[in-house]
Amino acid sequence: MSYDEEQARKSRVVVETPNERREVVQSQAVRTPDRSGISAGMVGVLVVVAIALITMLVLFWMSSQPNTTDTASTVAPQQPTTVVQQPAPAQQPPVIIQQPAPVTQPAPVIVTPPAGGTTSAPPATTETQSSVSLDTNIQTQIDKRLTNDPTFSSLGITATVLDGKVTLLGTVKTQDLKDAAERMVKQIKGVKSVDNQITVL
Repeated sequence: MSYDEEQARKSRVVVETPNERREVVQSQAVRTPDRSGISAGMVGVLVVVAIALITMLVLFWMSSQPNTTDTASTVAPQQPTTVVQQPAPAQQPPVIIQQPAPVTQPAPVIVTPPAGGTTSAPPATTETQSSVSLDTNIQTQIDKRLTNDPTFSSLGITATVLDGKVTLLGTVKTQDLKDAAERMVKQIKGVKSVDNQITVL
């Protein structure tokens, strides 16, 4: 620590005793440390901070500079480019597609018996009723076998019955499964024919 200021104090003290009187002069030198300067620790901290800032600036400058050796060899000299503006294509009118009107079913034919005659049903009606009940019976048996058989229950095969003719739909992985489903349906009583439309993947 440096002492730049020195102060001198002189004091005179008169001591009187009954026998004598004496004068004592005292002098004191007081040194006060210099508080206006910077300590050595503070100087060290400032030097470290300055070095860190300079290092960061140099690294930033180096990263922002393009690498001239690599880019010079890979970049070909650029030719001036000419921009040609093409006219925008004309917007085409929208295409309107009209779908045909849905086909309507013809009105059902209602047959009324003559006023004075008997009201017995014609024989064709009884055949239709027996055919419908037979188809329902076949459909029930096919559905039962498809759901109870572990081979077919997970395949999602569906069957439709019309006048004893069975149509099979669905997808299977092998031809053997397709043939087995057809054989199983043919064993049911009342089946006249099988249209096997099962797809083999």
